[in-house]
Amino acid sequence: MTPVAIAALVVAALVVGGVVSARLLRRRDLGTATDRATFATLHTASLAAPALREGLTAEATQRAAKHLHTLLGSDGIAVTDTDRVLVVDGPGGAALTVESVAGVLATGRPAVVAPPNDSASGLRWVVAPLVVDDRVVGTLVALTNDADAGLVRATTEVARWVSSQLELAEFDASRTRLAEAEVRALRAQISPHFIYNALTAIASYVRTDPEHARELLIDFADFTRYSFRRHGDFTTLAEELRSIDRYLTLERARFGDRLQVTVRVAPEVLPVAVPYLCLQPLVENAVRHGLEAKSGPGHITILAEDGVGECRISVEDDGVGADPEQVRLAMTGEGDSDSIGVGNVDERLRSVFGDEYGLVIETGPGLGTKVSMRVPKFAPGVHT
Repeated sequence: MTPVAIAALVVAALVVGGVVSARLLRRRDLGTATDRATFATLHTASLAAPALREGLTAEATQRAAKHLHTLLGSDGIAVTDTDRVLVVDGPGGAALTVESVAGVLATGRPAVVAPPNDSASGLRWVVAPLVVDDRVVGTLVALTNDADAGLVRATTEVARWVSSQLELAEFDASRTRLAEAEVRALRAQISPHFIYNALTAIASYVRTDPEHARELLIDFADFTRYSFRRHGDFTTLAEELRSIDRYLTLERARFGDRLQVTVRVAPEVLPVAVPYLCLQPLVENAVRHGLEAKSGPGHITILAEDGVGECRISVEDDGVGADPEQVRLAMTGEGDSDSIGVGNVDERLRSVFGDEYGLVIETGPGLGTKVSMRVPKFAPGVHT
């Protein structure tokens, strides 16, 4: 077995949370063939990981195949799911079918299989299961004329590493599905509370100021069209702010002079891509939970500032504030359903940009509330 295939045995032990890592050795320790093969293996694994994080699909495995082939150092490799062969890279897999690996799919145990009607050629398939959440979802197959114990172990360890990447892919997908479901919940949440109040406010102007009522109806139509749109995970900050302006126009029709708003936005950040409906829930919470219960006028300040490589956004009100513990419960989904928007925005920001980009909330009873976020100006895969 090649040095790279031997080094592949360390991959599973060096994977922490789906990220390949290793203790850096001193420069004088890098001279042996095994050392060099180990670091080459780690590099190759890091090249295969992004494709595998997309899940067990034909397209993803085709992009990862050459790197998995290099990891194993066998004559060829193949990957299957439970229904079909997804990819074959190298010789020896022309006759491979899902039926050929059915035993491994059924038992979850590695096996060495001879091609049907070809036991004399010496070609063997070393088959290891791919397991996600205790379910066998496919197999990794090393195609070889030298199926020794070392290759069996290497194939098993690499299959475990591939399985860890597939588990992370499922986790990413579940987070995305949850965020999408909560966006739908946000849309449903807009309907009962805001729509009733907006239409009531508009109706109050129909007799006294028909032209103003007409303008409010147009704002209402534009606002609901944006809120219920069905395409795109991202929008520009300019579009999000435009929708918020319509929302606040409708709320001013209800609150009158009690609602005061200051908006300060740096022109440089208007084109920045942000998650769809990431600011509107924060402004709505400021009105509903901050100002409705306050006697006298209330003030909301919306800021968007240009930072180094990022946009800094905040929504602040001088309303009644909140108990920080209740805010924490709302962020984790344990609070009342009226606060679903805050937790959803926080989750989507972290999912898209990383955990360091979650919401920061400063509040206290009688102290008002300030919600801040940071959004990178440019992020991979984020576009409108």
